[in-house]
Amino acid sequence: MAVLETIRNFLTPAIFAEPEIIVPAPLSEYSIKPLTTENLKEVLRLNIRCFRNGDNYTKHTFEYLLNEPRTLSYRVLTERDEMVAFAFVTISENGAAHLTTIGVAPEHRRRGIAVRLLRHLEKSIKARDISTILLEVRVGNTEAQALYRNEGYAAVQRIDKYYNNGEDCLLMMKAIV
Repeated sequence: MAVLETIRNFLTPAIFAEPEIIVPAPLSEYSIKPLTTENLKEVLRLNIRCFRNGDNYTKHTFEYLLNEPRTLSYRVLTERDEMVAFAFVTISENGAAHLTTIGVAPEHRRRGIAVRLLRHLEKSIKARDISTILLEVRVGNTEAQALYRNEGYAAVQRIDKYYNNGEDCLLMMKAIV
């Protein structure tokens, strides 16, 4: 039975996503803190809310990322210590950074949180003498593409059928100077 549970956790999202009505949250002061294994349940819940199209990470994937020494992970908190955003960057052996995932709670979007988090990530990887960051974004996610372009990222390649539903992605890169 334990083997079946392990396989299920590996292959399925950690929490089932139910429909959600988005009401903008009250304005808040935000702070960026490290994300650790102690925050696993919180990040799982927020991940499901951020990625309702089924491309959310599993518990197994987050556990791996949180325990991988080459991963940098951060969370954004309100003044009430509510996690409203997260990001993971993995550092490759060749010295490039890969923005693995970034998510902002729907009720806290359009407040500059993602930009602030991206800039924090870039500062963190620059401090480690890493000069390149890359990411993948859905071709249909034009809002995210605009955010990345405004922050200096450029699309360098289109990858066919990258996502589970067959949608293509754009590979975007930025030089960190």
